[in-house]
Amino acid sequence: MRCFIGIDLGSTTTKAVVMDEHRNVLGRGITNSRSNYDTAASIAKQEALVNGRFYLFRQALGSTGALNGQLDTFLGQLERDFRSEQYLEQLRDLEATCQRNVATAKFGDSAGAVGEALTEVFRRLAVEAPTLFAPGAKRKSDFFRDIAGAQYLATGETVAKDAGIRYDFLLNVFDRSIIEVENRIYGDSIRRHLLAALERTFVELPDTAGRRAEVEAPIKGILDMAMEETYVVGTGYGRARLPFSKEHVRSEILCHGLGAHVMYPNTATVLDIGGQDTKAIQVDPHGIVESFQMNDRCAAGCGRYLGYIADEMNMGLHELGPLAMKSTKTIRINSTCTVFAGAELRDRLALGDKREDIMAGLHRAIILRAMSILARSGGIRDEFTFTGGVAKNEAAVKALKQLVQENYGELTLNINPDSIYTGALGGATFAWRAVVEEGKVAEARAA
Repeated sequence: MRCFIGIDLGSTTTKAVVMDEHRNVLGRGITNSRSNYDTAASIAKQEALVNGRFYLFRQALGSTGALNGQLDTFLGQLERDFRSEQYLEQLRDLEATCQRNVATAKFGDSAGAVGEALTEVFRRLAVEAPTLFAPGAKRKSDFFRDIAGAQYLATGETVAKDAGIRYDFLLNVFDRSIIEVENRIYGDSIRRHLLAALERTFVELPDTAGRRAEVEAPIKGILDMAMEETYVVGTGYGRARLPFSKEHVRSEILCHGLGAHVMYPNTATVLDIGGQDTKAIQVDPHGIVESFQMNDRCAAGCGRYLGYIADEMNMGLHELGPLAMKSTKTIRINSTCTVFAGAELRDRLALGDKREDIMAGLHRAIILRAMSILARSGGIRDEFTFTGGVAKNEAAVKALKQLVQENYGELTLNINPDSIYTGALGGATFAWRAVVEEGKVAEARAA
């Protein structure tokens, strides 16, 4: 199967989209961006290809009717079991890496005790692992570094105390080791993990065991099918560092404009608020960029700004929007400067303002800045599409709807649940066009 891939290397996350030759989106993948951009691009692409396999599993099993109404249940369990297999392999790798780093660390006479404590920490983490991927389990992140880190820190503190060793020794080893592990690619293990997950799923869903042959055959057939990387296009904040030739790189503006057009063909104006910048883009009926504006180098009004505020409030980034939605009072935040906002935040708290009201004011300040950038790009035209990570923040969306209504009246506002993949979708579409419409040829690799 020929596949066309777009990779968007953002400042905080790297996204990938895989498209087939009929322009159907097969899969999406995301990972945290890191200093090793080659690895981030490879992992996001690998995740998208795996997601594509599950899409094809669904198509194949759905056409056979073998699961008789249990398709969603079966595929949901299969994916959870697959993620559990992946996590356990990385956990074993992390343990081995930690133990190697203990041998070279300057822990003196404590080295042996630290090694024993690590063994106990990882034993407990392995025991806890299945609960992380049980049906209904909620995780703040799906990235290995975040999941393993949260578990390790909590368990390590208890084990260190019981063992009578310094907790910071365990922290030191983890910090040194996690960088190595998260920059490894486990592509060779995917088939093995999927087959192991399939065995587990049949056990966990005994009602499906009687139709095993009907279910197993199409899944193994798809696993045996090559997904050829026919053409890859990269974009994003770190596109200059992507491991592609210039011919395979497009600007963020072009990819976000085209991606928004692919999601919503009537899009005329695009607002993208990402981790590092804000982009206002005007596109024509074919998704071609007519004009655009971006914020300056300041991080105000971007995802980084919200991250800074979350740190100041000792909260998770995902908690800011829900807190702001509880606001009952309008507070005007005078500064959208990341540096000064922290001081104003503390002043507001000292004056007795509620946290939820301050958060609502901060979100409105961010959107006001975006509205200024939109105005400089040519204003907002119908239809208006909001993309980027901040588009998932309900308080930001609420503020945007209010300000658009106040300044432009009734307009169609599009927000796609997968809007964080807009740039990668545009890249995949450019890749498809390069081969199908322009006749370019790239050496295909099977995945």
